[in-house]
Amino acid sequence: MFKRKIYDKLLEWKRESDGRSALLIEGARRIGKSTVVEEFARNEYQSYILIDFSIASKATKDLFEDLSDLDYLFLQLQLQYMVDLVERNSLIIFDEVQKCPLARQAIKHLVKDHRYDYIETGSLISIRKNVKDIVIPSEERKINMYPMDYEEFLWAVGDQISYPLIRKCYEAGKPLGQEMNRKLLRQFRLYMLVGGMPQAVHEYISTNNFRKVDAVKRDILALYEDDFMKVDPTGRASSLFDAIPAQLNKSASRYQVSSVLSKTTRAEDILEVIAKMKDSRTVLISYNTNDPNVGMSASKDLTKFKMFLCDTGLFATLMFKDKEFTENEIYEKLLNDKLSSNLGYLYENAVAQILAANGDDLFYHTILNDVTRHNYEVDFLIARKNKVCPIEVKSSGYKKHASLDHFCEKFSDRILWKYLIYTKDYSKDHEVICLPVYMTPFI
Repeated sequence: MFKRKIYDKLLEWKRESDGRSALLIEGARRIGKSTVVEEFARNEYQSYILIDFSIASKATKDLFEDLSDLDYLFLQLQLQYMVDLVERNSLIIFDEVQKCPLARQAIKHLVKDHRYDYIETGSLISIRKNVKDIVIPSEERKINMYPMDYEEFLWAVGDQISYPLIRKCYEAGKPLGQEMNRKLLRQFRLYMLVGGMPQAVHEYISTNNFRKVDAVKRDILALYEDDFMKVDPTGRASSLFDAIPAQLNKSASRYQVSSVLSKTTRAEDILEVIAKMKDSRTVLISYNTNDPNVGMSASKDLTKFKMFLCDTGLFATLMFKDKEFTENEIYEKLLNDKLSSNLGYLYENAVAQILAANGDDLFYHTILNDVTRHNYEVDFLIARKNKVCPIEVKSSGYKKHASLDHFCEKFSDRILWKYLIYTKDYSKDHEVICLPVYMTPFI
């Protein structure tokens, strides 16, 4: 098992909750939820039962229809799973809990009983059909889980040194040097291509073969598209998902729904579909904010958005989905930054993933110049200390930042720090902090 940061959050929950709440871990499929929770159960409890509701028998699911006799429920679980439960030292895991809504509803009574601890995991948990006709327990503490971040990826490949070094240089506000920056950029591009899906990372470490890594990622993408067909049988969600790289490559000020679906389809016509895609955790939605200030959620425009993938490695594969497989040569060129196409949108997706994993909601802002009719767009906006921090992303070392300058001039009293994310070493351009992309996690 790969080392995951969420393990520390599980320890914190166990220590602070002491059985007074259940933990719900929500995230996209195949990001390692079940693996880390079972490892946690194995290490931190005397015994545990893992109920995988995607394969559980009808008899097991039926146990949660009647909670009048919890002694009977626990006896049956112990008999079915051949595990002795120990009061206050056993964990019961509801894996893929969206497959058994009644089990999720039962959490209220199970937590009140206080004999055992409970962790729920799942994807598509918030989709309407998975919460219909049940009472969502208030005893549930929710946390989101994401694919492996850059530091977790480095741990997986055996690098314990680079990330702390990057952090020190960021905190000191000092460059790393041209040679070190080049090395770290290549390492970060490797992360962008392999991504943070544990299966893909394992395949890379085991084979060092990008074609095999790509095959793993294509299987995951196919799985996601099957899920989209279940929540949206019209096929619109799948079509919108497939078009994400093409839409970002257009450098348009929003996702152009009419160019993917039909010319008469507007963004306001598919808000429910977009909500389902967002709830699946497979995509990240960045909304245009009409008032770029603290509390941007209150001023976001639901009809103006950009869409990213939850994992940069999946994004890299989706970019070349028109081919039967992504050749090793393409991966090598991407890795060495020698592919001729503009890869700004690949870096944008990587930054979106990092910000989301850090707990930031995603927003951007577009300003129309009334004279030139040119759109100035700030790629991302994050809130810090009752101010906003605009972020512009470049796929090269190009230091010009007209959109950032225009935004900061218009909203100067709202700005705390301004960032340019690019591929050169750490530097400052007057008040603009220019960061190599691998420093993004520290913003």
